[in-house]
Amino acid sequence: MLFNLLLQADAAEGSDFSFIILLGGMFLIMYFFMIRPQMKRQKEAKSFRESISKGDKVVTIGGLHGKIISISDLTVMLELEQGKVRVDKTAVSPKGGADEADIELKQNS
Repeated sequence: MLFNLLLQADAAEGSDFSFIILLGGMFLIMYFFMIRPQMKRQKEAKSFRESISKGDKVVTIGGLHGKIISISDLTVMLELEQGKVRVDKTAVSPKGGADEADIELKQNS
């Protein structure tokens, strides 16, 4: 009976090491599937917002389509069909620029 208890104690010590390997593996999976892609998207969005210039056609995250009139450090002035609007630079969507065909389709609908 004492021998059986000693064998069970040895099995418990080995499981500590495998538990650490399991936690490390879960962290690596989480890093490569969640953290790394998010950091990549943030970096791409930042480079997009730094590369926009006067005259570019953009879409805001709120869905406004417009043409950039002026750019400051924190804001962007957009020309819309009905006037002008100043939005925060972070509100410009990095998903792509406004297309004139898209704007015409929305007007006709």
